[in-house]
Amino acid sequence: MSGPRARYPDAVDRVLAGLIDLPRRPPAVLDVGGGSGTRAVPLAARGCTVTVVDTSIDALAMLRRRAAEAGVSELVVAIQADADGLDSVVDADSADLVLCHHLLESVDVPAAAVRGLARAVRPGGLLSVLVSGRYAAVLNRVVAGRYAEAAAVQADPDGRAGSSDPLQRRFDVATVCGLLVGAGLDVESVTGLGVMTALGGSDGASTGPGDDEAVAALEAALAADPVLRELATDLHVLARRPVG
Repeated sequence: MSGPRARYPDAVDRVLAGLIDLPRRPPAVLDVGGGSGTRAVPLAARGCTVTVVDTSIDALAMLRRRAAEAGVSELVVAIQADADGLDSVVDADSADLVLCHHLLESVDVPAAAVRGLARAVRPGGLLSVLVSGRYAAVLNRVVAGRYAEAAAVQADPDGRAGSSDPLQRRFDVATVCGLLVGAGLDVESVTGLGVMTALGGSDGASTGPGDDEAVAALEAALAADPVLRELATDLHVLARRPVG
């Protein structure tokens, strides 16, 4: 994959970096909506024990195959369930790290889902949330000349382009952070992923030595900017459950 989206830092990389701050070794990870294991298997390869909860039987079967191929089957547990039923399949205070990547866009009640995720995090543990950005959806439609859809996304409380929109909602920084704080978590970092993509930046062509590094450095700077990160394709938030 070329272009800015290929270069912006992967949320999983920051999650792996966050493992340094977790008290228990090996860390216990819960990946809700983790599907076929694109995040779970690399984490297991780093020594984590990983429980993946997903509604798709096919995706969980692929997860098991990937884990077997990577030699980490004993570290990966697959559970078929949805986020609304998390309390019935996962113990409270059982995970050092909980992943919720591109799930809140499609759950029925995001606040309830986040409360369930927060319940599963041990005191001192982390919750990693990745959601689709509302304003990037507006910009993308403007650039494509789909002005009515852009206006709909901007005006709709959930950031939808209409009844045919495949997502139930999109988020801005205040909305996603509000959900986490409302569930009793402390937000530690907010990063925009794909700011240059949303702005229609570089197409990935290099014009000289060091261009790739320059683009990556610019994307990292834009991703941390409190204003420009709102325009990112995805928003990544790390939140911690307070101790005591």
